[in-house]
Amino acid sequence: MRLLKLVPDDTNIKFLKWRVPFYIVSCLLIAASWALVLTKGLNYGVDFAGGQEIAGTFTGEQEAPIPELRDTLSQLDYGEPVIQRFGEANQVSIRVRLPDSAEGDPAAANRISEEIIRTVTAAHPDFRVDSNNTVSGKVSGEFREKSVYALIFAMLAISVYIWIRFEWQFGIGALFALFHDVSLTLGMFALFQMEFSLQIIAAILAIIGYSLNDTIVVYDRIRENLKKFRKMPLPELLDLSVNETLARTVMTSLTLLVALIPLLLFGPESLFGLVAAITLGIFVGTYSSVYMAAPILIWLGVKSDSFVPQESVAERQERKARGEI
Repeated sequence: MRLLKLVPDDTNIKFLKWRVPFYIVSCLLIAASWALVLTKGLNYGVDFAGGQEIAGTFTGEQEAPIPELRDTLSQLDYGEPVIQRFGEANQVSIRVRLPDSAEGDPAAANRISEEIIRTVTAAHPDFRVDSNNTVSGKVSGEFREKSVYALIFAMLAISVYIWIRFEWQFGIGALFALFHDVSLTLGMFALFQMEFSLQIIAAILAIIGYSLNDTIVVYDRIRENLKKFRKMPLPELLDLSVNETLARTVMTSLTLLVALIPLLLFGPESLFGLVAAITLGIFVGTYSSVYMAAPILIWLGVKSDSFVPQESVAERQERKARGEI
């Protein structure tokens, strides 16, 4: 019985033939994404916009009815509530975004929290309020700032790692590919105004990890082929390297999509933004490894002898003394 091969062994797609048009399109998409972020803005969730946080315990139940709570509180018109297990199985944390009119108004915030508590206790009289706090805009601003720092430091650390492992051109190529992936993800959230919360930061970090993994696999094969085929033109060598890793790339992407697509279509609404971000990241991460990270090496001056050890003057003189040259 023959094994199924999604990518034949003799695959020879000329990826680099279209590198200039694809680069132009990618740069336009990056510019459009940041234009959307700067003009339309991101629809920040409770984590980044501030809101009311209520922690409580369902004393008469073994497990908190989180899906039921989410459906009930969504009808109060305070946006999509963030409801998570907090501590024991019957303890929850409920966070809702405050309307702009209630920002800086303690009385309005108290009225909203009382309405939420009444709604929950009407269906579950055993609900006990453990804490009732307002997440201020200042705290949310700190969350946003630290999230941006986390993304920037992650990308820079990755680039330094690749710079040390390969050469500086590879570090710049990986950084540009990651910037492309993050930009397009932010652009999607700005375009469709999906809620942007700490969950999405986690999704973006996952995208960075996936894209980096794919890029390193391609770069590792490029480095091996640079040592093996020293006279091969660099565009042909890059095409060869991408084609040799294509089976692994396709299999990894399809395996992830098999798990993500059902979640995207049939999963809970609270996970939709997270899954949508990672699903987009699979596509753009795979694309950027081929059309962002690889072609930029040509323009950054990588040559066929980049990984050939340079012979020092003393070594050359020693070889002359031995009559080898």
